[in-house]
Amino acid sequence: MKIVKTIDEVRSIVKGWRAEGLTVGLVPTMGYLHEGHASLIDASHRDNDRTVVSDFVNPMQFGPTEDLASYPRDLKRDAALAEAHGADIIFNPEPSEMYHEGFSSFVDMTVLTQELCGLSRPVHFRGVCTVVSKLFNIVKPDRAYFGKKDAQQLAVIRHMADDLNMDLEIIGCPIIREEDGLAKSSRNTYLSDEERKAALILSKSIFAGMDMVKHGCTTAAEITGAMKKLIDSEPLAKIDYVKLVDVATMQQIEKLDRPALCAIAVYIGKTRLIDNFFTEDVK
Repeated sequence: MKIVKTIDEVRSIVKGWRAEGLTVGLVPTMGYLHEGHASLIDASHRDNDRTVVSDFVNPMQFGPTEDLASYPRDLKRDAALAEAHGADIIFNPEPSEMYHEGFSSFVDMTVLTQELCGLSRPVHFRGVCTVVSKLFNIVKPDRAYFGKKDAQQLAVIRHMADDLNMDLEIIGCPIIREEDGLAKSSRNTYLSDEERKAALILSKSIFAGMDMVKHGCTTAAEITGAMKKLIDSEPLAKIDYVKLVDVATMQQIEKLDRPALCAIAVYIGKTRLIDNFFTEDVK
C-alpha cells in the first residue's frame, strides 16, 4: 500500500489502473480510522479491484468554534489499518493541496441540509459537499463508501451525486458499534472514563426508540419524547437534537407514514456525538 500526498500522483496511479480495466472504490475519511472505517474499506475491497482511502481532516467543514485543531490524527496507525483491510492507496494531502491560494468555489445544497446537523453546524455540509466533490473529481471512482452513522451526510451526498449527474454509485454501510452499544466514532477518544460510561445513553435511547417502533408506535412526538426523557436522565448529557425526519427530504415528520430516520446529536461534556436508526431497518 502507498501513501500519496498529491492530486497529480493519485490521478496518475488511477489512470494506470483504468488502463488495465480495473474498477476503483473510494472511502472518504478524516482519518483516525476505527472498525467502522475498516468495514467501509472491507466493502470497497470486496466490490472493486482497487481501493483508495482518503485521509484528510477537511478544515472547510469545521465551524470557528469546533474541534479542527484537536481532531485526532495518526497517519501511521491509519496506514496499518487501511493496509490490513485491503486498501491500495491512502491519499493524505495537506490542506494547501486541496485548497490552493485564492480557492473560492463551493458546492452547496438546500432542503436536506436545513435540519439536524445543518441547524447547529451551518457551514458543515457546504464543506462536506465541496471536499467530497473534489475527491470524486480526483479519483473518479466507480463506487464510494460512507457509513450510515452519518445518515444525513449520506443522504446529502447521494442527492448531490444525483443532482450533478456524477457517474458513480454511493454505498451506505451499517453502523459499527462497541460491544456495549456505543457507535464507533473518532470523537469517542475525547471522552474521559466517566464520560465514556455516560455516552451509552445515546445507544440506549436509540434502542428504546427502535423498540417503540417495533411495537407499533407511529407518533413521532411520542417516540422522540421518550428518547429525550431517557437522555435527560444522564447528568453529563446535553441534547442538541432528537428528531424523526423523512428519509428523502430530512424534514421533520409527525407520523411514521413513510420511510423515516430517527437521528440524535448529544453533547457528553464538550464532545458532540451522533447516532440514529432507520425505521425500515426495525424488525
